[in-house]
Amino acid sequence: MGVTYLLKVAMGALTFALPATVTFFDVVGYVAKVEGASMQPVFNPQGQRSMDYVLLNKWAARNYEFQRGDIVSLVSPSNPDQKIIKRIVGLEGDRIRPLSHDESVVSIPEGHCWVEGDHHRHSLDSNLFGPVPVALITAKASHIVWPPRRWQRLKGQKPRSLL
Repeated sequence: MGVTYLLKVAMGALTFALPATVTFFDVVGYVAKVEGASMQPVFNPQGQRSMDYVLLNKWAARNYEFQRGDIVSLVSPSNPDQKIIKRIVGLEGDRIRPLSHDESVVSIPEGHCWVEGDHHRHSLDSNLFGPVPVALITAKASHIVWPPRRWQRLKGQKPRSLL
């Protein structure tokens, strides 16, 4: 076995592994760090002393079939370079009273949803930018994978009541 043979085998493995890995992350999912307080106490319950890492399931978001209570990752409507993680509170056709307005009611249009952070005072969400297109949702959070003491499957919680 010469060096040339080993190099060919390594290059062949790399030629297969790299595209397969990229495809997996692009289609199936990946692990991401959750920063900030907007989703406390579900994520980062101890504040900045610990950060949660979550499995973001892109496969589960491919058909845009979401339920109220799902935690999703999406492109921020106010900053396309930023990804945010929020809970779906309302779906198209729902009527919701934004937390920032006492008297107004918003009807969520077709192809949109209403997202909020669980820690309302520390969240930039639909209360600020209104209903968001479901096409901005890139993945559904399915598990907390780090730190090990917080390993758990995320269950959809009942969001606040709709009108």
